[in-house]
Amino acid sequence: MTGIHPSAVIEAGAEIGPGCTIGPFCHVGARVRLGRDVELKSHVVVAGDTEIGEGSVVFPFAVIGEIPQDLKFGGEDTRLVIGARNRIREHVTMNPGTGHGGGVTRIGDDGLFMAGCHIAHDAHVGDRVIVVNHAAIAGHCVLEDDVIIGGLSGVHQWVRVGRGAIVGAVTMVTKDVVPHGLVQGPRGVLDGLNLVGLKRKGVAREDITALRAAFQTLKDGEGTFADRARRLKGEAVSPYVHEMVDFILGDTDRSFLTP
Repeated sequence: MTGIHPSAVIEAGAEIGPGCTIGPFCHVGARVRLGRDVELKSHVVVAGDTEIGEGSVVFPFAVIGEIPQDLKFGGEDTRLVIGARNRIREHVTMNPGTGHGGGVTRIGDDGLFMAGCHIAHDAHVGDRVIVVNHAAIAGHCVLEDDVIIGGLSGVHQWVRVGRGAIVGAVTMVTKDVVPHGLVQGPRGVLDGLNLVGLKRKGVAREDITALRAAFQTLKDGEGTFADRARRLKGEAVSPYVHEMVDFILGDTDRSFLTP
């Protein structure tokens, strides 16, 4: 059974999964696919080639799947894929991909996207990500699993934010952030590790100690930042340190926020 309010507009061709609830004055486009038990509260617009995974809830005045805010976009066929059990609050905007950027914007599972935040074209967002009120994630960004982006913050296009990192409120992030990093300040600086997040996840004390030692090596060791990371790769035992080092040595179009 589905519950569709009489004032909602569902275009022919839209796929509405079992158990969906579509509230007053929603507009669902012809190429939209809603998974099982998705709820659109009211006044929600879901447009384009957009998929929303099961159990997700979209709150009033969110606009999901409208064309990218990119002047190079020429109407090419692109997609927005949103995973399961996401909470998308009021006035959130999420755009599909662009032809020159891979063609798809992806959102993982179990995210919380608070009021007024924006996810731009071709971004890839992992699982259990929290984007706080009025934060903006620019085009082509990568937010790995368990990232938190503070309110009124901005993440520059092409930036990668590693797993478990946290960005404080009112911060502009212009360079890659290592996994489990803590970034804060008007122009973001890498100010330590997300120790609170690590402890909440039950990460073992020896892994946290190893991460702190690795961070200190990256901060004060000899050679360039990349040299220090390569040395750590040969010395580290903790999988958390290996994750951080692999992230640093991976392919990227940006430089790094360094300690």
